[in-house]
Amino acid sequence: MLKYWVWLAELPGLKGPARLALLRHFGSPEDLFFADREELLLAEDVPPGQAELALNRDLSAADRILADCQRLGQRILTIQDAGYPQRLRNIFDPPLVLYVKGRMPVIDEEAAVAVVGTRDCTPYGTASAERLSQELAACGAVVVTGLARGVDSAAARGALRAGGTVVGVTGSGLDVVYPPENGDLYADVAAAGALLSEYPPGSPPDKHHFPARNRIMSGLSVASLVVEAPDRSGALITARLALEQGREVYAVPGPISAPASTGCNRLIRDGAGLAAEGWDILRDFQERFPEKLRPAGELPAWTPLPARRRAAPEPRRRPEAALAPEKGPSLRTVSPEGLTDDQAALLGILAAEEPAQVDGLIQATGIPARRVSSALTMLEIDGMVRQHSGKRYTRLVTLAE
Repeated sequence: MLKYWVWLAELPGLKGPARLALLRHFGSPEDLFFADREELLLAEDVPPGQAELALNRDLSAADRILADCQRLGQRILTIQDAGYPQRLRNIFDPPLVLYVKGRMPVIDEEAAVAVVGTRDCTPYGTASAERLSQELAACGAVVVTGLARGVDSAAARGALRAGGTVVGVTGSGLDVVYPPENGDLYADVAAAGALLSEYPPGSPPDKHHFPARNRIMSGLSVASLVVEAPDRSGALITARLALEQGREVYAVPGPISAPASTGCNRLIRDGAGLAAEGWDILRDFQERFPEKLRPAGELPAWTPLPARRRAAPEPRRRPEAALAPEKGPSLRTVSPEGLTDDQAALLGILAAEEPAQVDGLIQATGIPARRVSSALTMLEIDGMVRQHSGKRYTRLVTLAE
């Protein structure tokens, strides 16, 4: 019965590993509930002091929580339910129960990407989170967000704008909107996907809830994207947890002098994938989810709209002259000595007049997708390549002999 699950999940003082060990030993919360002290002390990997906490047989809190869930339209998923995500079940410390509002996707069949970042984000961080999340959703991914201020909220808005599915993981009860101004965003996420929490109705947004929430976000996802993160940021905790869980980590680069981008730049330096567009991430998962993911080609032009769900506008047509690459005589000459091997290889096969698709460059050079994307980004920043519609590139320089 559900009340025994809620009783076990809410037992005061009992730590997560002990809850799981007791569940493994007894098989069900109901059998645990009726076990005597001698039986409890036989449970492996459970310190006696922890085991004896299960002698607390007060069900009043569980009954109250179940009544609140019924009143608020929330349902409960237990770790033994078929609908509980296997990805999450496999992490080190999965929650015993999840409180759910909305339509939970079959997350194990989805390319879910957690988009995280600082609450005190810059306009660059807000715009990047919205654009990349819109692209992720448009290409078929599920966006997972913590719905906090800053990057989290921007990510939810971007994915909703593309008509995508969003899973919001909160650090409070689902009926406690935090931050308070996100009431409409909570409602939109529940309508387009699902709200999840391991905390029962009425739980406040305590500070220690948020690091615990991060393990759920990364555990639900195949990859985590860090948009902006200073030196000490909860987003970096999510990245670390994702790596510990065997997930991929990507980051959005920022100016080397920007404090908000310090963590992201360090992640990229240490081997995280560089994400300049949504497909930089999803390309790595296309073979795993062939029926779900597709390159969006020329995505609708991104513009920062009010935070409401609506389709992105059609891209404006630009004059052909604006798309035309520079002709041969105007190309400057650069020395290959200042380039990485990847950059030199790409400039060696790019044409000055005929734009090349990224996928074609990957195939022609044999360079992994992440490195091609990273090299093209740096070449574009340095003014050596030009990006055209549909993620096509031409070179603006000639390599010296």
